[in-house]
Amino acid sequence: MPAEASTAPASGKLTIDLGTDTGPFHGGASGTLYGVYGDGVPSRNAVEGMYVRTVSTKAQDGIQHPGADALEILRPFVEAGGQDVYVYMSDIYRGFPYEWPGDTGAERLADFTARIRRQVEQVLTLGAYKSHVVYVPFNEPEGNMFGDEEWSYDGTSWRTDPDRYFTAWRDIYHLIKELDPGARIAGPNTCLLYDEVRGFLEFAKAENVLPDIITWHELTLPDEIRTNVAKYRSLERELGIGPLPVNINEYAHNYHLSVPGQMIQWIAAIEESKVDADMAYWNIDGNLNDSVVEANKGNGQWWLFNAYGQFTGNTVQVNAPYPNVQYTLQGVAALDRTKRQARVLLGGAGGSADVVFEHVDPEVFGTTVHARLLEIPWTGQVGASAQPLRLGEYELPVVDGKVTLRLTDLDEMSAYQVILSPGGNGAVALPPSVGWRCSYQAEDAAYIGDGHSLNGPEGSPSDVDKFAGSTGYHVGGLRTGSDGVLVFSVEVPEDGTYDLRVFANSYNLADAVREQGPTNVFLRVDGDHPQELRLPLGYKWAVWGHTDTQVQLSAGAHTITLAAEDPDLGVTRGDAVVDRLDLALRDDRVTAPALYDAEFAVLGGGAGVDYGRVGASGPGVAVLPRGGTATFWVHAADDGEATVSVDRIGPGEGELTINGENAGMVGGGDTGMVGGGDMGMVDGEDVGIVERSDLPLFLVAGINKVTVTATSDHLVLDRLQVGPSRSLLPTSTHPAEDGTTTGSARVTGAHTFATGGKAVDDIGGGPANALTLTVTAERAGRHALTIRYSNGEQAPATHYNPDPVCRHADVSINGSVPQRVLFPTTFHFNNFHDLAVPVTLDEGTNILTFTADELPDHDGQSRNQYGQRSAYAPVIDQVTVTALA
Repeated sequence: MPAEASTAPASGKLTIDLGTDTGPFHGGASGTLYGVYGDGVPSRNAVEGMYVRTVSTKAQDGIQHPGADALEILRPFVEAGGQDVYVYMSDIYRGFPYEWPGDTGAERLADFTARIRRQVEQVLTLGAYKSHVVYVPFNEPEGNMFGDEEWSYDGTSWRTDPDRYFTAWRDIYHLIKELDPGARIAGPNTCLLYDEVRGFLEFAKAENVLPDIITWHELTLPDEIRTNVAKYRSLERELGIGPLPVNINEYAHNYHLSVPGQMIQWIAAIEESKVDADMAYWNIDGNLNDSVVEANKGNGQWWLFNAYGQFTGNTVQVNAPYPNVQYTLQGVAALDRTKRQARVLLGGAGGSADVVFEHVDPEVFGTTVHARLLEIPWTGQVGASAQPLRLGEYELPVVDGKVTLRLTDLDEMSAYQVILSPGGNGAVALPPSVGWRCSYQAEDAAYIGDGHSLNGPEGSPSDVDKFAGSTGYHVGGLRTGSDGVLVFSVEVPEDGTYDLRVFANSYNLADAVREQGPTNVFLRVDGDHPQELRLPLGYKWAVWGHTDTQVQLSAGAHTITLAAEDPDLGVTRGDAVVDRLDLALRDDRVTAPALYDAEFAVLGGGAGVDYGRVGASGPGVAVLPRGGTATFWVHAADDGEATVSVDRIGPGEGELTINGENAGMVGGGDTGMVGGGDMGMVDGEDVGIVERSDLPLFLVAGINKVTVTATSDHLVLDRLQVGPSRSLLPTSTHPAEDGTTTGSARVTGAHTFATGGKAVDDIGGGPANALTLTVTAERAGRHALTIRYSNGEQAPATHYNPDPVCRHADVSINGSVPQRVLFPTTFHFNNFHDLAVPVTLDEGTNILTFTADELPDHDGQSRNQYGQRSAYAPVIDQVTVTALA
């Protein structure tokens, strides 16, 4: 996407007024409702790297949905950087409206009151962690306990006659505060900011039972965020209360979630309002509301929140071409004067736009600025994404306090980031990290054979309950028994290797999909070079993921086909829909090591940025005092070895950790640790780049937290580089069928997509039903167990949320105390994913034992009666053992 200095008119102009401060950066939009299932689902990396501040979740041992039990997620959430867990106390019940027992309202309220007492008593056992709990006694009371439906208190809505609700609120408020005097209570938690909330606040003030935090839901559009927060603040002033913290603890719809260009519009409104907010829970829990794929892979939405969470300093005024209008260009920006950086996130419209920075302070930026432009594309609800694409770098003059960047070819589903920093110091512009690319819509392709269907429209501004897709339309027909062929006509600019990505979906519970799992289809280029592809599963139709491969193409026109049968490879089993096909030239920019500049990293411990270092990559470097840190969020496509290098200037030393594991030293002259860079002097200053030798380190698939901590008084970091494996780490793979099974655990050939067609099933239901594997390690120390597994268990749901169940395995090494590992859904028992687990192994032979049993409720005795806590481990295909470093 071209970008350049410009004063010409564009289709939109987004103005960032760096001279108008709007307050400290808050970061409140990154909250989640039911986004955390348990410790490890999603991973702590995924939670921390998305900067999740608040999570709303069910009461401990609630039977509303599987997982997401408040007290089980509390500690790992806080340890991953989270602040508050909002406990939906009414989600102790099943159903929506809540099915609270009793023949009368009084009986129902008495039962609920007793359960609230137990919930608070449980929280009181948590020690220091209880300070992170916020109690939410009622959820959407106007449609549930105090509405006018079957399960209400007396069939009368509180909006008509509030006495019953207000009395219940007062009594339960007093009960919670008596049991836990330091408790924070949130409410009224209505589905909208109704006018009747005034009466609630008047009553609560008069009775001295005001919520500590005000909550409501905005299942509307972003423009209502600004309007209703302002309306509420006005109400506070009129009533003489507050100002109180606000959490809009359900926001956004299916059409918005997962789409960076849509979500940036919500983020902008929430950040401008300086409130907390939690994304709504429409689908499965444990994936941060369609942000995380599997346990640890981010999609485009995850990377958007990762960029948002790295804002520092104060936010500044952003003037959009159509202020506070959804589905138009919107943005949010912050200025960090100490770091001398301005960051803006924008999106929501296609075409072109001018991004104009006004009041660019020469004391902060000088007379020339360096602008880095990145794109955060949509990759589907269940489609993993690499790190944001670097589109360009520009050195731009400051003219009359302004800098203008023209953006063209904007994709309305993408979000974009511009990072402004001082320029004019000879920084060498890095090349774009992406080359030629093009998308081809399935509905524009030809279709040959039977079974064709054009499906849609799906989600749109007028139908936000449905899912977003490339255009709202998609094509079906590739299914069991079909002879259909989807024919894409493409044209590419040069000979080469092209990455090919098929956006597709199979609904995991569709009749034709249940038998095999992933739908297989067959790809050919110009009738040759057949490949079999397995298309992604989802929890509903039109939930998009992607399947990736590579093809060789010569310059010019080609035909790429997806077919339901192939004369050499077989026939399709299943049922799939296709959204689009993407092609991208795989050139040196894609295959070169990924670069992460230290001046744009997350800095701590007194670390700062220097923009005057000659020979640095990008506009500057990070300067770390002893104990200072630079943290990079790094993507890896697969579990396994990568080549990691840390580039530094001068002789400083530091320690490198990856995902909390010590990975060695940076500098210091350690054997094999330093080298590969040239040393030099400019004006008497050491400016040579000293590279850590190409070091093989284990990265987990998806999101990796890489931190450099200075161990010398002065460490100058230039960048981190992550390149492909050189197959240097000791690695061994152990098929599960080669292990020993006991009890009901058994080797089975029922899972055709297992490696070699065999896997071990029925582990669990008690410790006697186990799998034992013997593995070897060349040396003692930390290793990764990459477990290839499947888990298709799903509990009966009460309403629109599918309820897949996470299974767990208790993994014991050489008879040690078992380590509990949680395995997210793979949507089918014949669909296999990998999960990497760090462990300590002895040199030589090690014995791994996998068992499982149903976990009890918090009291250690009662059990969930709705199949929401599995007694079984996942199906295990194989285990790969790799040294971490």
